Amino acid sequence: MSEYDLIAACAKGDVIAQRQLYDKYAGKMLGVCLRYAGTREVARDLLHDGFIKVFNKIKTYRGEGSFEGWMRKLFVNMALEYLRKKDALKRYEDYPASIPAADYSVFEKISADELVEKIAVLPAGYRAVFNLYAIEGYSHQEIAALLHISESASRSQYSRARGCLQRMIRGSS
Repeated sequence: MSEYDLIAACAKGDVIAQRQLYDKYAGKMLGVCLRYAGTREVARDLLHDGFIKVFNKIKTYRGEGSFEGWMRKLFVNMALEYLRKKDALKRYEDYPASIPAADYSVFEKISADELVEKIAVLPAGYRAVFNLYAIEGYSHQEIAALLHISESASRSQYSRARGCLQRMIRGSS
């Protein structure tokens, strides 16, 4: 079954097609949820809720851009909504304000899985901004609008998140 046929079947409520879609994308979307949630348990809850949202909104997908990209956006927005409800984006943890100059070579020393583990322990606000900017490719202006913060707060949280990650990586080397 082509992706187009799979999407059409899901839009009609076909549970077999929904299961196939879930099986095809659950791993990737769990990765998205993990990056924002911080814990596997919360990420699994977000994954479940995200697929419910996908199946409820699949009729709105117009075929513009990739379906995976459309889904990813739904999952990211849902994860951000979860963080906003928990008021986690407004909490600023006491991390040092002075951040050393960017040393991107530090990030070359660890695997992607190790980096995801380190991102997961960042405070929720830092984690969200880091994911949106460094991984999802949003601009600081877009992040500010999504998170209801100022553009300078987005830049600051990204800088602090990057600095925290650098220190964590250096400490584990």
